[in-house]
Amino acid sequence: MDIDVQKMIFEFIGGLGIFLFGLKYMGDGLQKVAGERLRELLDRFTSNPFMGVVAGAVVTALVQSSSTTTVLTVGLVNAGFMTFRQAIGVIMGANIGTTMTAFIIGIDIKAYGLPILAIGALLLFFFKNKRVTYIGQTIFGLGALFFGLETMSGGMKPLRSLEAFQELTVSMSNNPILGVVIGTLFTVIVQSSSATIGILQELFGSGLVRLDAALPVLFGDNIGTTITAVLAAIGASVGAKRAAFVHVIFNVVGATIFLLLLVPFTAYVEWLRGALSLEPEMTIAFAHGSFNIANTLIQFPFIAVLAWIVTRLIPGEDSVIEFKPQHLDPIFIEQSPALALDQAKEEVIRMGEYAYKGLEETSLYLNNKQKKHSEMALQIEEALNNLDRKITDYLVDLSQASLTDEESHKHSALMDSVRDIERIGDHFENIIELIDYKNSNKIDLTEQARKDMNEMFNLTLMTVKQSMNALELMDREEALSVVQKENELDRMERSYRKKHIIRMNEGVCSGQAGIVFVDMLSNLERIGDHAVNIAEEVLGEKESL
Repeated sequence: MDIDVQKMIFEFIGGLGIFLFGLKYMGDGLQKVAGERLRELLDRFTSNPFMGVVAGAVVTALVQSSSTTTVLTVGLVNAGFMTFRQAIGVIMGANIGTTMTAFIIGIDIKAYGLPILAIGALLLFFFKNKRVTYIGQTIFGLGALFFGLETMSGGMKPLRSLEAFQELTVSMSNNPILGVVIGTLFTVIVQSSSATIGILQELFGSGLVRLDAALPVLFGDNIGTTITAVLAAIGASVGAKRAAFVHVIFNVVGATIFLLLLVPFTAYVEWLRGALSLEPEMTIAFAHGSFNIANTLIQFPFIAVLAWIVTRLIPGEDSVIEFKPQHLDPIFIEQSPALALDQAKEEVIRMGEYAYKGLEETSLYLNNKQKKHSEMALQIEEALNNLDRKITDYLVDLSQASLTDEESHKHSALMDSVRDIERIGDHFENIIELIDYKNSNKIDLTEQARKDMNEMFNLTLMTVKQSMNALELMDREEALSVVQKENELDRMERSYRKKHIIRMNEGVCSGQAGIVFVDMLSNLERIGDHAVNIAEEVLGEKESL
């Protein structure tokens, strides 16, 4: 029988592309349906490593990507919401959750891929409700996943008559390490263990590989999936590197253990297949699930050891942005409102220091274009939003207590200052978006524009720092200096706008560059306004806005 090699390759790679698109689209849809609740789920239910495993499994089953869960987890570790040891539990759980895709594939409804696609498209294009369109996206992705599998399956059928492929499967049965290597390499290339497990299910379902050859490939798939986290951790924080390394160690150790226990594990899967009357695809799904659950149970007691090893292998202090308030103890509200007010002020000052740091990182990003600075600034902005909510809630509770006139004035000043600090975060976030737009569209500012921008940035930084000093020490001299600097910022903005218009008229500066430049100036000037609002609280002269 002649094999149309070109048709076989095209069907396979085309089907794989549709499968990967479906998997990503479905995961994105599920994530949009769940919204911020995924992060909240990880934050709330990771009080201990066991709960971390459960949360990791649930979140990964929802987003259909262990890589997404790992990235979320790294963010929570960096934010101080989760300890590194809790994160290990989440990563273990993510490995269990990622088996959900194999079970979905095991429900043999490949023939219905196109009708599922049609239902998804109907919900996507004929409904305006966002939640319905997100559900439509999820269903469309599921349909694409099954349609991709069906296309791949058609491409792989002629393999049974290829002598080279038959020899390879025999070699894999005789040499399990070869199967592990093939599984690892293929997953590294495809960047998705769900895809390679899906292909394995199709090969096993078509009778192209035996179970004793398929299981080592499955172990290799689990090693290969760690490459995503490793690539994401290159140039990232110490916490991200440690999380990625834990993922690698966990999966390599698991694959090694089960390679040594291959004969009894194969016998167990065969028994499971007979006892539950499983179809071939579902047999691989159960093997995948059993492997990951057993691997977690074996390694779970050694989480502390894993954490110790990884901390020694990747030393260093991680730059942690602490999202959670450090000074807001509710007990003070009842027992000593004056002390509670002092605690709130400490938290506001800490929030102000973050705002200054975020603006500083934004300035660095403008000048050197390194993404680590924008990532840090955006993380700080998120922390500012969280602190804004927590401090405001605390101050609202405190307002119910009996405060003296002086304490009431201080309370009001803190409430207003919190809002102003949070707005500073919004403005440097706007500047980051403008820098991203400038970089992605290859827009260059002139030498004079860069010099003017840096000059205004430096003065804005000084103004913000001085306003926080004024608030901390209730220093009128510092506050007056802030007002003077803000007036200078206003003059600067007007002067630099005029210079920019001259450059535009002379054809030295492009229109796009001009828009970016002017918008940045405007955001810096607004930051100065918020700094002066804080200073006026100290002077007792703030007018109602």
